[in-house]
Amino acid sequence: MLWCLENVRDNIRTRQGRRVFFLGEGDTLTSSARDYLTEERIPIVPAAQAKITRYRGLDGCYYEEKPEHMTQLTGEVLVPKTNPRIRFRGSLDSLESRILLLALEEPELQAQCSELLDFVRQILKCEVLEEPFRADRLLGMTLDQVRAYSQLPQQYLGIPHFMPGPRHGLRVARLNGLRTQVRQTELAAAQAFPEGREDIIRGLNRLSSAVYILMLKCVQQQGAT
Repeated sequence: MLWCLENVRDNIRTRQGRRVFFLGEGDTLTSSARDYLTEERIPIVPAAQAKITRYRGLDGCYYEEKPEHMTQLTGEVLVPKTNPRIRFRGSLDSLESRILLLALEEPELQAQCSELLDFVRQILKCEVLEEPFRADRLLGMTLDQVRAYSQLPQQYLGIPHFMPGPRHGLRVARLNGLRTQVRQTELAAAQAFPEGREDIIRGLNRLSSAVYILMLKCVQQQGAT
């Protein structure tokens, strides 16, 4: 099998707190995929080493095989699928799917959707690897600008806050649906990290604001508030 860059990104795994890529015998990588792994310092490991021989739970119990009601939190660590962090990852997964659908439903927003999608995937990566989330730009603005524009649209965009309605059209309605899903994901993050990960929660808050800015710009183009 020839692994392209997109497939490699989707199949990076975590073992013992670090990202790895398992390459099967006889498989090859495109030059862009290999360059990406090198730049990200992700080791290429033979697929034969992919199987974890022993798992452990947060309670100290060990498992020879992964029970169906449990999943991996990090590396060999297993938790129930109802764990708040696993629920949060599910929320991020649903959010990614909503952004992908929006890109197909609204081709004129594909560039913006691509940036939103990268932002969400960066959050997921940092959560799984327990790394700081350091993204500082979105839709061509700093995160501080995103916050300011969404809070004071009249000052920065020349349009007041508005309540979306049928007259604003399907695109605004779809964006509003995405915005509400981002907010639900932010709540899932707050439940998963009641005493930490302000970086992730702040990132999701700014993501919601960025989608609202896209709504404002759509309404501005329509000339209706």
